[in-house]
Amino acid sequence: MSDLYFGTDLFSDLDHLQRQMAGVLGGFPSSIRSGRSGAFPQVNIGSTDDSIEIVAFAPGVDPKTLDVSIDQGLLSISGERAPAQPDAASEDLRTYAQERFVGSFRRMIELPDHADPDHVTAQYANGCLTVSIGKRETSKPRAITVQ
Repeated sequence: MSDLYFGTDLFSDLDHLQRQMAGVLGGFPSSIRSGRSGAFPQVNIGSTDDSIEIVAFAPGVDPKTLDVSIDQGLLSISGERAPAQPDAASEDLRTYAQERFVGSFRRMIELPDHADPDHVTAQYANGCLTVSIGKRETSKPRAITVQ
């Protein structure tokens, strides 16, 4: 038997501390290499020799509500996710926990200097918004012949 006794739920206290720290540290602007916890939509960012590829995970979003724009080196993804439609049989349902995000959202992503805002495509399929941004010609790798 242990003499150690915690008067409260230790895991609850640790969870509370983690949320407080995220609130303090989560206020900094996100860049292409960092993001804040809990941001919606979550993104994967990568690149090829010719483009920067961004995949935003936005299930349950009507593509007609999505707005994608680039201004002064920032990619903005905004839209709205409607609440899930409850079944007719569950009209008297009282929700006690809701983890799915509902409502308007906006995600800003800082782009590198070599991103070309004149060459952008965006497609939405299966809950994923894929944004492809071309790179400026001067930033693309090229082989140099040694003479």
